[in-house]
Amino acid sequence: MSDNGFFAHESAIIDEGCTIGSGTKIWHFSHIMSGCTIGHNCNIGQNVVISPQVVLGNNVKVQNNVSVYTGVTCEDDVFLGPSAVFTNVINPRSAIARKDQYRQTLVQRGASIGANATIVCGHTIGRYALIGAGAVVTKDVKPYALVVGNPARQTGWVSEYGHKLKFDSNCIAVCPESGKRYKLTDGEVTEM
Repeated sequence: MSDNGFFAHESAIIDEGCTIGSGTKIWHFSHIMSGCTIGHNCNIGQNVVISPQVVLGNNVKVQNNVSVYTGVTCEDDVFLGPSAVFTNVINPRSAIARKDQYRQTLVQRGASIGANATIVCGHTIGRYALIGAGAVVTKDVKPYALVVGNPARQTGWVSEYGHKLKFDSNCIAVCPESGKRYKLTDGEVTEM
């Protein structure tokens, strides 16, 4: 641990003006850019870029080779799989500066984004949603939704523990790991 209550590998670069919570670990060759806010007990893997002004909540897990660009906010307990990437401009051009056109992306509490997934900017990933490996998200994702493919499409629902939910004739499902119950009403899932 450093004097600030977090650990940073000697090869990591942390720019001025960052706020990093206690218990957080930042591993080899990662770059935390100016103005970032990283919560408590996060794990930032190897070769990760966290761009200026990004906000990560508590207990966020960022696996190796992830790029989190300006405009992204991840709430508590979010998981970002290896080589996942976010965008922040819809129509980037090398010769045209569009820093004033960054679109905001929100990843809500407990959501997981699979390896090599791409999250196109300007969307919200709902609470406890599960984005499959390699998916390309081009629109909002509902809470508890399971989405896969390119472009990503919803194929089902998952529990807070990440298990696919099977709803009975009363639109009730039970997570096989936690025993928590979920209700499907009008295309929305809520925990009971």
